[in-house]
Amino acid sequence: MRRTTPPRITRRSLLASGAAMTAVCAIQSLSVLRSQEQAEKTHGRLKVTEIETHEITVPYDDWIAYELNHFYGPTRRTIYIVHTNSALIGLGESGSREPDAVLAKYIGSNPFDWVGDETSLGLGIAMYDLMGQAAGVPVYKLFGQKYRSWIPAAAWTVSTHPQRMANAVRKFSARGFTWLKYHLSPFENVIDQMDAMQAVAPKGFKIHHDLTMGGTDDHTFELLEKIAKFPIAGCFEDPLPEKDIDGYAELRQKCRLPILYHHSPLGVGFETQRRAADGYILGHAKIGDAIRRAGLFAQLELPFSLQNVGGTITRAMTVHMQAAFKTAHLHFNSDTETWKADVVQERLEPVNGLIRVPERPGLGLTLDRGELERLKNLKLPEQPKWIIKTKYSNGTMMYNIADPQDSLFMVRPDKRRLVTLNYDAPLTTEYWDPDGTSAFRDMFQRLEKEGLVLERPQT
Repeated sequence: MRRTTPPRITRRSLLASGAAMTAVCAIQSLSVLRSQEQAEKTHGRLKVTEIETHEITVPYDDWIAYELNHFYGPTRRTIYIVHTNSALIGLGESGSREPDAVLAKYIGSNPFDWVGDETSLGLGIAMYDLMGQAAGVPVYKLFGQKYRSWIPAAAWTVSTHPQRMANAVRKFSARGFTWLKYHLSPFENVIDQMDAMQAVAPKGFKIHHDLTMGGTDDHTFELLEKIAKFPIAGCFEDPLPEKDIDGYAELRQKCRLPILYHHSPLGVGFETQRRAADGYILGHAKIGDAIRRAGLFAQLELPFSLQNVGGTITRAMTVHMQAAFKTAHLHFNSDTETWKADVVQERLEPVNGLIRVPERPGLGLTLDRGELERLKNLKLPEQPKWIIKTKYSNGTMMYNIADPQDSLFMVRPDKRRLVTLNYDAPLTTEYWDPDGTSAFRDMFQRLEKEGLVLERPQT
């Protein structure tokens, strides 16, 4: 990732950015109009007749399942299969099922009615899949010109023991990734993690650090400087509380690695005026919102990426969109690489950190009905609550309850209002699972009463 300096933002450039967003929408409208004309010549007027919804459970890859299950438990997704009055079907997916009232809005409509969809990202993906198939063009052509054929993608993991972090670097680099993103956790020492990952990383491999908007007692600039000394360090996402826009602008001037702004409180408008970041991340943005933001970023020559978590259906849509958005050249995350199975036949795997944009009509994916049914019926064991057992270098022990239904606690333990920690404390952490012992039972009951346990070193 290259450190860039945005152009000086003036009243004129702000007006121009508004014009740019209008132009982007106009270009897209013309492209879609032509595609709709072609679609109707081939298929007649399309109409959505039925939407299948399938709740699936997806297993993680074996080597990473231990840490991901402890953070989140089993992964569940909703798959949408949208039928029309033709033989065409569209594929979409989301983290949870849309309400029936939302599904009903799509029934009877023409997929082309959902250009710039602002209602549902998951169903919007299916509509664009249908539009592209009907017109005989890949989805990216519905957004306008293609700016790139290969899209940078990052792998993802959770903050865990340094040797497990090193294993993630080995595994993902072998699969063709050159970036790895994770959220720092104050239950692990980030410098120990960096040492372990640096020792195994191939040359050029980079780490994307997400600091989840603070919540620790670290001096942020000092911490970032420590991390930045490692050749493997790549960039920092959300290093400050989201509303501290001036702080972002100041930190960006001091830090030699790129600062990325994800949770922009004012929708990136004022943030871009203040030059608050080197790049931006749009997380689970509806398609219409992403189109408008893409116009703003294009006019200001600001790099950005889309972060839409899901399987290959979601990854494919993200690749198509970033192919057509002028400055969407930052690596994106979808977490698809952590899954062991999927509901489509294709796999979009990176080569030297880049994923090829599919050129087949629509998303370019083929439904695997057999695998869909298997994943619908798959029953994975729930991860029970467990104990985070942390030992400081002076012998002090700290215990906390971890709940996969409350995974944010693992990266923002301050939310329980019991203690404020930091990312560079001299500590090591073990995962203490329910083991049937009286020691586990007694500690768990104590934690339920006290919230957090700190014990003096034994002498």
